[in-house]
Amino acid sequence: MKNGLYGLDHSNRSQEEHWTKNCFNSSFPTALACYMMDHDIPAIYCHLDLNADGDLYVKTDTIDLHKVFNCDDLTSADLNFNFESSYPPYEKYVLNKTDIEKIDVVVTRNDVWRTPLAPLEVKLTVLPDSTTLVLPENEWGCEMVVRTATTAYMELGMFETLEKEHATKIFDIFNPICFGVQDWNNETELLVKYPHIRQAINEFEAKYFTYQKPLIMEPIWKTEGQSPMLSENTFDLVIWSDYAFSRLFLDFEPSKTSKSKKKLARPQRATLRMARILWELSRSRVGKIHLKSLMTDISLNNQTDKEFSIPGKKWRQYVNHERITTPQIKLADIDQILDKSKLKDLRPERRLDQSLFFLCRE
Repeated sequence: MKNGLYGLDHSNRSQEEHWTKNCFNSSFPTALACYMMDHDIPAIYCHLDLNADGDLYVKTDTIDLHKVFNCDDLTSADLNFNFESSYPPYEKYVLNKTDIEKIDVVVTRNDVWRTPLAPLEVKLTVLPDSTTLVLPENEWGCEMVVRTATTAYMELGMFETLEKEHATKIFDIFNPICFGVQDWNNETELLVKYPHIRQAINEFEAKYFTYQKPLIMEPIWKTEGQSPMLSENTFDLVIWSDYAFSRLFLDFEPSKTSKSKKKLARPQRATLRMARILWELSRSRVGKIHLKSLMTDISLNNQTDKEFSIPGKKWRQYVNHERITTPQIKLADIDQILDKSKLKDLRPERRLDQSLFFLCRE
């Protein structure tokens, strides 16, 4: 662990950068994933499936982290981790490369070509959050806050997987409703057409969910309630596929208040953007789109830095696995994932930073 973190011998960050407040929250989770992969510990996996009635639902089981990194049988020593980078294979879909925001980590082969393998968004979350703290321990959950960049990578990734054989079929699904939208920044019109657009996405996902792939790497760390004290069973890793992740906003049901009938909520705007981008990609003659303008068109004069968030109670409805109550990685294993002597370099501004900072004084 020359950088003080397991598996991160090859990355675009210096040893010092890994331990700064804006980098540790993605460097440490990646080290955790490397440790689990090299020790054959699968991650919890949330992916889309069909139930016996043919309805879409998010299924929770496990996944080998080699599949998450898309690295076959390589080890972490064979990989390079580019933090806060864009994913080169998606650049072919945009007219302006700067339209693609940076994602938390891009996994590549550690070879002369730096062959791109996977783009992953990292969501470091604490268990429990404030909404589940008062519930029994086996009902605790995590709050997740999502950026617009995450949904953009989701849409580009979905299309890339299907483009060669299914672009025309994607167009056939979305064109009947999307072509009829006169103004994608007209809230009144979008409210009327929203149910039909959402239904088109459901049709799309029911047809293509078997093409899903990992997108979000969500490390969870468990504390004794909301104190900084870490639980004995401390860490685990939840992986969300792109299709499963989309259900966090697609399943949103607005309340029956008069306000919700006149305003589109954040999850609804994310739904509309998803449909439009997939439609625009499928119908583009040059195979490229103005991604940035498509992302901002449906902002409806709202902030676009945050796509949406879900509280722990809702999160727990999707992530149904026994390892949430008893995370796989124990506190005693921390010495194998990070060099505790480096913890003094942290500047405690988040709960995990604080917990680990005081751990180095034991």
